[in-house]
Amino acid sequence: MTQTERAAAFHALHDDLLVLPNCWDAASAAVIQRAGATALATSSAAVAWSLGVQDGNVLDRGLMLEHLRRICSVATVPVSCDIEGGFGETTTDLAETTRLVIEAGAVGVNLEDAIDGELRPVDEAVERVRVVREAATSAGVDIYLNARTDGYLLGAADFDDTVARAAAYLDAGASGIFVPGVTDLGEVARLTAAIDAPVNILTGPHAPGIAQLRAAGARRISAGSSLAGAIFGHLERAARELLNAGTYDELAGGRAHAELNALFPKEAGRRPE
Repeated sequence: MTQTERAAAFHALHDDLLVLPNCWDAASAAVIQRAGATALATSSAAVAWSLGVQDGNVLDRGLMLEHLRRICSVATVPVSCDIEGGFGETTTDLAETTRLVIEAGAVGVNLEDAIDGELRPVDEAVERVRVVREAATSAGVDIYLNARTDGYLLGAADFDDTVARAAAYLDAGASGIFVPGVTDLGEVARLTAAIDAPVNILTGPHAPGIAQLRAAGARRISAGSSLAGAIFGHLERAARELLNAGTYDELAGGRAHAELNALFPKEAGRRPE
């Protein structure tokens, strides 16, 4: 499948409901894909943590791209990349990030509209969406641009502002709208009715079930960093059991060495160019 075909396939997945258990490296991507995922999406937080870095627009772009290349090298399904705020404040930086992400093999991006805990002015955020779309067009790939608006996530749950931003981002070239921080089914239904594009909802342990979110109109559901959090939580519990109890209950259900080894070709051991 060519990158153009993967991009078209990724767009089409949003016609019904796309569920994304987010990955952070080649191993998590391969396992999630093996579980039956129809697409892969990175979690910027989980990628950062796996590299010993805090989340929040501090990860080096080169490190992110190396992880993305490895993820794309094991993927047989479309891959979307969380580019946080764009890995640079200038439009030149943002356009370059888009080009490099496409070059790495991704056919989708998430772009945030907040910086340092505050929403960007609407005009500025709109321009950044437009830059990503124009850069993708120049690269010849119709990426799925998931424009994220963070009002609810930041505790400023302004329905009208969220809907207005969504409309402006769609006019600037966004393909869909990501509204993290809201899981109330009534509010999800209001948002999906008011936004003329697929709406992405961030889910987690205390959120409504996927069937309920689907009934409320969501067309993309992401686990975000919660899957990585669950894995790291299990890792700590297993380590504590080994160190303190000297037992192995938390190791039950793990994948066998040969099973995991078989997920990757031998040539994957070479450093991506």
